[in-house]
Amino acid sequence: MGYLIHDNEGNAAVEFQFLPMLLKLQYGVEADKEEPGDCIPRGCALACMVNSEIGAVLAVVRRNVRWGGRFMADDDQLEHSLVRSLKTLRKQIFSWDNQWHTVNPTIYLQPFLDVIRSDEIGAPITGVALSSVYKILTLSILGPNSVNVGEAMHLIVDAVTGCRFEVTDPASEEVVLMKILQVLLACMKCKACILLNNQHVCTIVYTCFRIVHQAGTKGELLQRIARTTMHELIRCIFSRLPCIQHAEKPSSDGGGPSSQTEVGGVHSDYTFGVKQSATANGSFKHASISVGSEGSLPAVSAVNDGTSNEAVNDMQQIMREPFGVPCMVEVFHFLCSLLNIVEQMEMSPRSNQTEFEEDVPLFALGLINSSIELAGSTIKRHPKLLALIQDGLFHNLMQFGMSLSPLILSMVCNIILNLYLHLRAELKLQLDAFFSCLTWRLTHHRHGNASYQQHEVLMEALVDFCRQKTFMAEMYTNFDCDISFSNVFEDVANLLSKSAFPVNSPLSSMHILALEGLLAVVQGLAERTCNALPIKDQTLLGFDDYTPFWIVKCENHTDPNCWVEFVCQRKHLKRVLMASADHFNRDQKKGLEFLQGMHLLPDKLDPSSVACFLRYTPGLDKNVVGDLLGSHDEFWVQVLHEFARTFDFQDLNLDIALRLFLESFRLPGESQKIQRVLEAFSERYYEQSPQILANKDAALLLSYSIIMLNTDQHNMQVKKKMTEEDFIRNNRRINGGNDLPREFLSELYHSICKNEIRMTPEQGAGFAGVTSNRWISLLYKSKGATPFIAYDSRPFLDHDMFATLSGPTLAALSVVYDHADHEDVYEMCIDGFLAVAKISTSHHFEEVLDDLVVSLCKFTTLLNPSQPEEHILTFTDDAKAMMATVTVFNIANTYGDSIRTGWRSILECILTLHKLGLVPTLVGHDSTGENELSSDSRPGKPFKSSTSASHVPAKSVTTAQRSSGLISRFSRLLSFDAEEPSLEPSEEDVEARQHAHETIQKCQINGIFTESKFLQSSSLLHLVQALIWVSGKSQKQKYSFHEDEDASVFCLELLITVTLYNRDRIVLLWPSVHDHIAGIVQSTAMPSSLVERAVFGLLHICRRLLPYKENLADDLLRSLQLVLKLDARVADAYCEHITQEVTDLVKTNAGCIRSQNGWRTITSLLSITARHPDASEVGFEALAFVMCDGAHLSPDNCTLFIDASRQFAESRVGTSERSIHALDLMVGSFTCLKRWELSPQEIGEIWMRLVRGLRKVCLDQREEVRNHAILSLQRCTTGCEEFSILPLIWMQCFDEVIFTMLDDMLEITQGQSSKDYRNMEGTLIHAVKLSSKVFLQLVNDLSSMDSFSRLWLGILGRMEKYTKVKIRGKKSEKLQELIPELLKNTLLVMKTKGVLVNPSRATGSDSLWELTWPHISNIASSLKSEVFPNQEPGNQQKETENPSLLESGTGSLQSK
Repeated sequence: MGYLIHDNEGNAAVEFQFLPMLLKLQYGVEADKEEPGDCIPRGCALACMVNSEIGAVLAVVRRNVRWGGRFMADDDQLEHSLVRSLKTLRKQIFSWDNQWHTVNPTIYLQPFLDVIRSDEIGAPITGVALSSVYKILTLSILGPNSVNVGEAMHLIVDAVTGCRFEVTDPASEEVVLMKILQVLLACMKCKACILLNNQHVCTIVYTCFRIVHQAGTKGELLQRIARTTMHELIRCIFSRLPCIQHAEKPSSDGGGPSSQTEVGGVHSDYTFGVKQSATANGSFKHASISVGSEGSLPAVSAVNDGTSNEAVNDMQQIMREPFGVPCMVEVFHFLCSLLNIVEQMEMSPRSNQTEFEEDVPLFALGLINSSIELAGSTIKRHPKLLALIQDGLFHNLMQFGMSLSPLILSMVCNIILNLYLHLRAELKLQLDAFFSCLTWRLTHHRHGNASYQQHEVLMEALVDFCRQKTFMAEMYTNFDCDISFSNVFEDVANLLSKSAFPVNSPLSSMHILALEGLLAVVQGLAERTCNALPIKDQTLLGFDDYTPFWIVKCENHTDPNCWVEFVCQRKHLKRVLMASADHFNRDQKKGLEFLQGMHLLPDKLDPSSVACFLRYTPGLDKNVVGDLLGSHDEFWVQVLHEFARTFDFQDLNLDIALRLFLESFRLPGESQKIQRVLEAFSERYYEQSPQILANKDAALLLSYSIIMLNTDQHNMQVKKKMTEEDFIRNNRRINGGNDLPREFLSELYHSICKNEIRMTPEQGAGFAGVTSNRWISLLYKSKGATPFIAYDSRPFLDHDMFATLSGPTLAALSVVYDHADHEDVYEMCIDGFLAVAKISTSHHFEEVLDDLVVSLCKFTTLLNPSQPEEHILTFTDDAKAMMATVTVFNIANTYGDSIRTGWRSILECILTLHKLGLVPTLVGHDSTGENELSSDSRPGKPFKSSTSASHVPAKSVTTAQRSSGLISRFSRLLSFDAEEPSLEPSEEDVEARQHAHETIQKCQINGIFTESKFLQSSSLLHLVQALIWVSGKSQKQKYSFHEDEDASVFCLELLITVTLYNRDRIVLLWPSVHDHIAGIVQSTAMPSSLVERAVFGLLHICRRLLPYKENLADDLLRSLQLVLKLDARVADAYCEHITQEVTDLVKTNAGCIRSQNGWRTITSLLSITARHPDASEVGFEALAFVMCDGAHLSPDNCTLFIDASRQFAESRVGTSERSIHALDLMVGSFTCLKRWELSPQEIGEIWMRLVRGLRKVCLDQREEVRNHAILSLQRCTTGCEEFSILPLIWMQCFDEVIFTMLDDMLEITQGQSSKDYRNMEGTLIHAVKLSSKVFLQLVNDLSSMDSFSRLWLGILGRMEKYTKVKIRGKKSEKLQELIPELLKNTLLVMKTKGVLVNPSRATGSDSLWELTWPHISNIASSLKSEVFPNQEPGNQQKETENPSLLESGTGSLQSK
């Protein structure tokens, strides 16, 4: 506060004293940071300060010419009482010392207040006195606990508000007015203000408003200070409302709308006396206001308000109570009444139109906004305040919402935003009306006279609402899911999305603003996805049975477990009702049948249900409803009466009831229909409101009269209008022969004249403004409206909301992103894309995410690539394309679980980046590496290549094709075909490529494939199918052969990588992967990189996945049969490498191959290599690994490996040593039979396969191999002591193996090819010894068989032949010596064991004895006598008598 510097009139003192407040109020400068009460002086300091103020007043008095003359005679009797009181106070103040708190404040305030109240004092003196009072207030001498402080505060308020002074000049008058404002504001800010009563607070506000009104003719400074003070007063008053613990007690009438006024009209019991003037100029000049004297209360008209004198006295008593809610209600009602002044004033010809339209409403709206901001949600605890907002204030806001002034529109929207934040639960229908009006204005702004500024203000307001986290969710829950309200959520979403579209125009700030609102909604949904709860799926209402939908209620609107399901059902019902209404509007009969089919009406129609359907179903054509209700058909007459019974006319005026009734349909034009409708209305109205009307006929006649009056007053063709007297006269004696009260009829007359009853109600929810009829209907509906459901941070209905929002949002984002030119708009759109992706993933909108990915991929410019270097330059120069690229890969990495068909576009982008040489090393790198899936592998770790040049056969035929191995091929791609001469890249090219590499590095493309193991099964399968599709598409596009092949190889490698990283889900992927690889393998006739990668990738997949998927092992191994189907040229080119892969597979996974089919495929692949010069050694290595020591042999694979070993033994590609080794491996498998627990039959089958294989090798041209095979066969046939082989198997062995071998050797020896077999004599000797040893070993076991004689004869016959065989033209002396010895030994053994004995003569002529000797005699005639010396010589004669048996000895044996 400044120091007092006095001039002759005291003006300078006032101006300097006001300077700190002016700086703070007008420019925001805090000239004095100390608040009142920060430092409270005590004792003599207070006395000095008060003394200073007394001196200041006396000094100004002495300077005044008129007052100063009274002291010149130095006579105390000439002193004025005001001067004496000041001097008396000066004598007392220094005697109080530190007892100021015990002093009655009126003692040191009264002299100053007397000066202020005196009308003899001039303005300068009054101003100084006011400054003194202000100083005392700011010193905080007055506290709530001070003595008699309440009376002192009352005196201050009464004195200041009743200030009288003589005006000497306009400037001094303005200074005094500013001082008054200053003191009154200090009264409200001091601690003792709580002791003021309601009347004083109202008086303070009233006085300040009067000064605001008077300031219109004063200077600009006073106007600004007056308005600012008014704002501060309002803030001081309503800031106390949250501190009031209890709501005011409701009045006897419930505090609701007055029964004597229109519905919702709240008449305060205490009002300011505001008199209207129609002749004044300016803004507030239209209100002529005077402040009453001390203790006077606002006049209350008992007649007009319908209250008694007792009610007036009660109101006066309330106003004398301490400052509280009553004065706030009064002040707020006064502020609302300011909005009505404009409607009631007439324009002066000289008044300023803009000032007239903006000044008063803006000032009033600003005060109202401040009061709502401070009172906040506590208003709901006070019914009278809430009633003022629900009806009077909100109705005025709706009216001003149609203003053409951007300032008024902005303030109205700010107020409604505050009301939404604090009182939305109490303003449900009002908010519905506001948003319907707002969306209508924004939608039709181009067709009206709204300016760009007005449109922008409205759009900003809507965006502000959308920025509230739960706004759209609450709109959807409370309005879109309620059949009684419009679809606010859908309307706002569609409006924002359409407004964001730059249709045939460049992108403007309005488009960006609409997009911000849309993104605010989407961001709110995205944030709630983090709070998702496992809420069960709601089963929508099926309408299986008829249930009156208008009576279904939610049990608990605060419990989500109740209301979530309820609103979902209501939303479904709303959709069905809208469809039903459409059917009904086109054809009523078919519409009713459709409703019955949907179970919305009972199977048998009744008047009550049809009436309720017409009453409560939204979207019905009101013309159709009116025609049906006016029908003379008996059924529809009953429907009409039931329809009227759905209304509640209790305590409503007739005109209001009639408005409500006619608002629900269009009154038919025929007089008979009108009569029927009005009869039903009159009957219902009389039932509920019989207070004034004598009978229903009176209600009918008066209703007719109102209709006629309405037509008369509002039909432009009626020139002579009906007067009030005419209306009253027309309605004489209609009330049962008596007259209705004149006041009642007069009120009806003025109501109809002021507000027309529209006979053609508005169709639908959209409208340009709120008419009186609409507002009355709205307040009527508010009685039965469902409670407002508050939405929290959980996404209860976000799935359904996003289903509506996703399409428009994605389209708007794409269009804006396409038309945008600034990076901040790019970033805004990118944030929106990411939010949509997050919501789509959380709520399982895979199609939306796919559309998003496709749209973003188009913006990357990678789907239609140009020349590599040219495209890289344009790519790095296009910020939009680079941001879209980073975003799409961010989405792929983060939300890949929900991507389906979008993978195709993503992979096309990756393929383009690959062609440009921008793909990171890991992607498409040699996926057949050894370490990419090892236990210590990490994402991003480069694969170790196993496809090196050392593994590929160095054949000149395939060198060119195989040189396109992955490492060399990637090097060539990165250099863009180094074989062709190229120019040195420029610095711009190098910089562009570096920039592109850095951008692609941010994309983390590697993660898409290395982290694919975390994708959901459906997404993973789509990824694999997309890889196959892109690979096929690349082959169809017009690239060069090299680019075509490289693209296919790249996609194949990615496919193999994904397959390897998803070994746990190989069952899901394998059919697609196998079919793709099979298609490549089977369609390729020449060696190429593509078939190379297909074959080796297939082998590597099998090698890596066999340990993990036993149930898929057969399918994996069966797929290797594709290798067997390779074209001969392709197979030959890659045979060595294929064999190496198979060998690695066997070595690493031998224990995982358990099925015979799997081993059959392996052995087939190995067998092929037996005759390949480069691959046989590697193949034999794998064979030896399995068969060595029988470590990996099993009954399932034993015979397969025996056959494979036989092929290696027979192969002439390798050395004889390897063949001998192969024979040893075959013999080694024989030992496995000893440890396997097999049945004799199973052992016999395996053993037979072994000896058959050995028998084939026994015919090998190589002597050492042939002889080793015979010895191996001998080991396998003579070493069977530890397991049992069935006699029949032995007989089969002799027949198929031993005898066949002997016969084949004999044939070779005697044939033309004998010269190719070196030293066959030794082989024959080994073979004969083999047959003899095996027979001797089994003679005892087989002698009991019926076929033994044939076996024995077979042995004898072949020995006989071998004794006669000629080797190169000469008989073999060694065989001739060996065979008799072997035969003699055999006979001795048979004799010893009793197998060969001389039978009795009764035995017959075909005994073994008789069959034997003819052969023996042909080989060595002396053997019989040597072995059987005591036998009769006559036996020889008998043996020769049956020649047929002799010849049969050389035949083959058949098992019996």
